[in-house]
Amino acid sequence: MKEALLWAAGGTGFTFGMTALGSAMVFFFRKRINDGVQRIFLGFAAGVMIAASVWSLLIPAIEEAQAAGGIGWVPAAFGFVLGAAFLMLLDTLLPHLHAEAVAPEGVSSSWKRTTLLVLAVTLHNIPEGMAVGLSFARAAQHGGNADFYAGAFALALGIGIQNFPEGAIISMPLRSEGASKWKSFAMGTLSGAVEPVGAVLMILLLNVLGPALPYFLSFAAGAMIYVVVEELIPTAQTGGHKETELSTMGCILGFTVMMILDVALS
Repeated sequence: MKEALLWAAGGTGFTFGMTALGSAMVFFFRKRINDGVQRIFLGFAAGVMIAASVWSLLIPAIEEAQAAGGIGWVPAAFGFVLGAAFLMLLDTLLPHLHAEAVAPEGVSSSWKRTTLLVLAVTLHNIPEGMAVGLSFARAAQHGGNADFYAGAFALALGIGIQNFPEGAIISMPLRSEGASKWKSFAMGTLSGAVEPVGAVLMILLLNVLGPALPYFLSFAAGAMIYVVVEELIPTAQTGGHKETELSTMGCILGFTVMMILDVALS
């Protein structure tokens, strides 16, 4: 478990660092990200998360179930639906505000607009942290096999890459809302803090996971796909045909990058 914890800490430390690096863009650019660039960023993040859900979570979940003598699609389907339902529940209950939205979602609250903006990003960082932690937990369950650790590292690398634009997407709107550069940077960085927490939690539950690992892997996949379909793609696909083409190409690029990372490194 110690080795898995160290690997997970390193992997999510990288993803968290990339969020911080992206948030630091608030020091170098204007208050608002160009709409076209933001659409590409959102599309890229969506593509990475879709590919990660398939290659790094659902396929391993099916393989784990089949290796244990079970029916591969059963835990994959059940966990996937449960993960999506869980994120839907959080989305319904947790007060949050998307960058381009006028009214907040979730239960009514008196929280500041900047806090609600950060919570919107924090919400979809939860399954990302779970995904990385579960990948390293799977490697630990297989005796620290180098191939499994390589696959987990590929997932952390892909999520870290898409966390860079994600950090900028949260810090820049905070700056445009009137927050100082340092506060915008700090809150953008803080939005990624749940990833290391989620990963470490999954490792600590390693002995409990056992035969349930396929369910947890597909659970994380369902949660990630919910975020993609409910938030990232609708936000990226606003505007006319030319504008939506940018996010579409970003999505294709993100999917391709994550697929290559997973196949080449694992």
